[in-house]
Amino acid sequence: MTRIRRHHKLPGAYRLFIALWWDWICPDNWGLSHGFPCNCASRGPLCPGAPCVHVVRRAAVPPFGNRRSAGDGGDAGREGGRDSAAVAAALDFIGALRIGDALPSEVLSGQASWEPDALHLDIAKARLQWQLVAWLNSGTGADAPDLDADTLLQVADDPARKQQVQQAFAKAAETLGLPSREAVIQLVEELGQELAYIEALRDRLLRRVKGMAGKLSHMAQAYRGDGSHLETLTQVRRLTGAALHQINHRFEQLDAQTGEVMSVLRNADSQRTFIRSNRDWLYRTQRAWHALLLEWDVAGISFDEGILQLLNRSYQFLAPRFMPVTEWASLTRPKTRKQDTTRQMVW
Repeated sequence: MTRIRRHHKLPGAYRLFIALWWDWICPDNWGLSHGFPCNCASRGPLCPGAPCVHVVRRAAVPPFGNRRSAGDGGDAGREGGRDSAAVAAALDFIGALRIGDALPSEVLSGQASWEPDALHLDIAKARLQWQLVAWLNSGTGADAPDLDADTLLQVADDPARKQQVQQAFAKAAETLGLPSREAVIQLVEELGQELAYIEALRDRLLRRVKGMAGKLSHMAQAYRGDGSHLETLTQVRRLTGAALHQINHRFEQLDAQTGEVMSVLRNADSQRTFIRSNRDWLYRTQRAWHALLLEWDVAGISFDEGILQLLNRSYQFLAPRFMPVTEWASLTRPKTRKQDTTRQMVW
């Protein structure tokens, strides 16, 4: 058995027994987690460039699993064993992953594992229809005025606008070389499904962070208390502004990329990939912010002990993620690697 174990050739049944036994005796001590200072901008919203501490998340995986299957092979083996990269990606969308759990659909198929509201789907479709009508009237659609969600829904119910939408469908089919306007309607429906997730995140993330920033501004203007508390408030307000700028920039990129509706319909597959990539980034961000935003949703603007504690928790959340840093190269030591830089916090 020692010789077999050394070469990672344990029989499937034995490996499964060891995995289940280990998970039973210490369910919280084995798994994938990371809670160490790092600088890994590629992971996105949890560490957007500054040194940060990740929230620890665990995944129960079979010991001796390596990057191989937990079984002897075949479908059962592939189902039992998970590639470590897939597990790491899965932990961006769920809090824990144990033996037998299915990977989230974002990892398997690219589809979202969560759902937007029906209202978000209506807004996405209304926005696309508005852009099509603007294209029909102007020839480009790029100069269509940016309407808010309520106005879009009101315009979508206008009978005259509905007639223009049908004309835009027919004209778009002719321009795109599609057999009928029904083919354009199908494209718009599919694209609307993808953009509904963006509208949901605009509502569940961007709107709420803006609300938090607004409350901080009101408190800063009305504050007349201790100077140390004002310093905390100022720091949280500044870091929230940096976070809001980063999040808002994602939505601006999405709106700019999907604003020219004919180009989007002409390149539906590549646009779907672009939308889903940004959707996943924003969803990971929303998950990271969720607990903090729940508190700010119900917080007032009167400066009391509860608000002070919330400001402290907000600073602990924001500082590791959005504290500015300056990179400078050391001139007193020879470079041992291609990029030998030292990182320094800028307060």
